[in-house]
Amino acid sequence: MNAFRWITLAALGVVLAVPFTRTVIAAEFVDPLSSPAVPSEKAIKGMFTGLATAGKRLVAVGQRGHIFYSDDDGVRWHQAQVPVSSDLVAVQFPSSTQGWAVGHDGVVLHSDDKGETWKRQLDGRQVGHIMLEHYRQQAVTDEALLADAQRMIDEGADKPFLDVWFANEKTGYIVGAFNLIFRTEDGGQTWLPMMDRTDNPGALNLYGMRAIGDDLFIVGEQGLVLKLEPASQRFVNVPTPYSGSYFGLTGTPGAVLVYGLRGNVYRSVDHGANWEKVELGLSSSITASTVTADGRIILVSQAGHVLVSDDDGVSFTQKPQERLGPAAAVQAVRSGSVVVAGAQGLRQLPYQ
Repeated sequence: MNAFRWITLAALGVVLAVPFTRTVIAAEFVDPLSSPAVPSEKAIKGMFTGLATAGKRLVAVGQRGHIFYSDDDGVRWHQAQVPVSSDLVAVQFPSSTQGWAVGHDGVVLHSDDKGETWKRQLDGRQVGHIMLEHYRQQAVTDEALLADAQRMIDEGADKPFLDVWFANEKTGYIVGAFNLIFRTEDGGQTWLPMMDRTDNPGALNLYGMRAIGDDLFIVGEQGLVLKLEPASQRFVNVPTPYSGSYFGLTGTPGAVLVYGLRGNVYRSVDHGANWEKVELGLSSSITASTVTADGRIILVSQAGHVLVSDDDGVSFTQKPQERLGPAAAVQAVRSGSVVVAGAQGLRQLPYQ
């Protein structure tokens, strides 16, 4: 289960808990895209779903637009200024100052001051219009693409972006539900849709995106793995032995690992041409990963397991920890520990 599904289920739980207050809720509804995140000391104990480093700084994103940053490896946290209260899912900093965060309502945020303040670059109200204009300018004749763009306009800002990856301060991608994928070459000032450049005819959800060595991969539901073909600038299908959902990927220059439901992890040492299963001995879904400064690969699970590999992902050892609860993100920090984000907030843990 990834952050997208957690937040969806959490929202569903709220609806089920108060079935007779629908009219009141509708009358008091405030668009999260129009309301800034509320400063709150209690927010640090809420759900967080994404972690990244901005130089020596650690940045965490989570529900209701909350973004916090720490300059001491997660010991003390400070709340950032955020212009929306949409649930945020992922964050990445390609440099020490420039970062991007994405999440529900199709929101894309940008920071140029190490995560202290954020500005909105894109949201779901614009996505369909950008798609339709782009494909009409390109004289695209695929009626399904044009229909998808119009449907995005009609349905409004209800599609989340689930991951973000930037190669540098200018070139980056955002991916999300139902094959949503956009690329920027100017640091997010403009975004171009790439739905016509993925081998994903079923419009499956795209959950994670990372560069491993010189290869750029996307993973998604129903065993979907895509890899960018530089010559055609198309994300082509990469077959794997598993048909369940992959929630993320990680690796080192010598190996790429994809991971997901029911403890399934697969490893390739030939750029995705062949895959071997990594036996973890777990049935819990693997939800997030990080690589330490000394090259160790760390995985965390839906059940709060922390697993460490010091052999490029050939094998993993489960580290004994007090019960963490579901983990949504993990980030290695300078102190020889990791910070884990999830339903119980943010926690620093040793991994050695």
